[in-house]
Amino acid sequence: MKTWLQPPRLRIGEDSEGERHATWLELFYDLVFVVAVRQLAHNLNDDVSFSGFCGFVVLFIPVWWSWIGTTLYANRFDTDDMVHRIITAMQVLAIAALAVNIHHGLAENAPGFALAYAAGRALLVLEYIRAGRHVTAARSLTNYYARGFAFAALLWLVSAFITPPLRFILWALGLIIDFATPLTARKFVAGLLPHASHLPERFGLFTIIVLGEAIIAVVDGVAEQEWDIGSAIAAAFGLSIAFSLWWLYFDNIGVSAVQRARNEGRIAVLNAWLYTHLPLVIGIAATGVGVEQVLLTEANVALPTPQRWLLCGAVALCLLALGILHHTGTIIYCKIRTKYRLFAAAIVLLIGLVGVGWLPIVVIGLVAIVCGTQVMQDMMQSRPFTRLSDPE
Repeated sequence: MKTWLQPPRLRIGEDSEGERHATWLELFYDLVFVVAVRQLAHNLNDDVSFSGFCGFVVLFIPVWWSWIGTTLYANRFDTDDMVHRIITAMQVLAIAALAVNIHHGLAENAPGFALAYAAGRALLVLEYIRAGRHVTAARSLTNYYARGFAFAALLWLVSAFITPPLRFILWALGLIIDFATPLTARKFVAGLLPHASHLPERFGLFTIIVLGEAIIAVVDGVAEQEWDIGSAIAAAFGLSIAFSLWWLYFDNIGVSAVQRARNEGRIAVLNAWLYTHLPLVIGIAATGVGVEQVLLTEANVALPTPQRWLLCGAVALCLLALGILHHTGTIIYCKIRTKYRLFAAAIVLLIGLVGVGWLPIVVIGLVAIVCGTQVMQDMMQSRPFTRLSDPE
């Protein structure tokens, strides 16, 4: 920290800022989301059913959106002074409270979950108000964001004191306003697009967080079973799925969606990239739980239907999201890779459909083979592949 008080300033100019990386404070802030994602996974582990998955998604969205809000603010206005550090520390407390209330977050802990989310959003509104006071060029954007996010936070605050189902109706309305605020701010965002190198790195770091949950799931699944050749092979398949998803994402992010939005003046490209990450990270986190459930199932007993569909549905969701990212050109634009991802998603869903009575190692092995085949296809195609081309 260079000075105690330093007003926020715009940090989106590539000429003035150069290549930006995550700060130590941002990395510390990410740690609380490691805990939150872990709590979400525990919830899904406790209820591996369609309703359990829906509850997992409902609680995941506010957690992810909390991270998105602070990340986008820091991308534009991050200033390392005492005020920003104190507000960030308070945001860490809010997300920690959010994580604590994830367990039974749709039941008795729902009021605490709502209050924690509202507190985190209120702190973000405070940051935007402060930025607007000091950065006149961005005042229209900061005021618009502050109004939208404040109204959404108010709905969440009120929901804490109302019983269901009205409580969850207010949650839905609050999230709609939260998501719609950036989408309807195009005229304000056009001249204030995020920094082109910093934001993709931050999204990559959150993707690493949810991939880490998949690794933890493999370790936990094996630790609770007797060690034998079957469990070792199943664990290897589980790790290979996580590694394949890592490969398919990080080996294809050479084209920055932010840079494309800057060059082409298409904010829709940036929004497509941002919002498609939601199903991607949900799928990755759920894949980890699915792998753990497979490893916890007796090796000589057919994999139960809920566990089979959790694994297959989660991996298919990841592949579908990757296909959309390829199709929109927010990662490497490639028609072939789009088709392969969508075809692979269909194959994984087919495994879930016809895999009734199959042993756990067979299901996880076939899913791992599908994912590994995607990696091999990319490797074969990359030999003559130019990153900005559109191979047929």
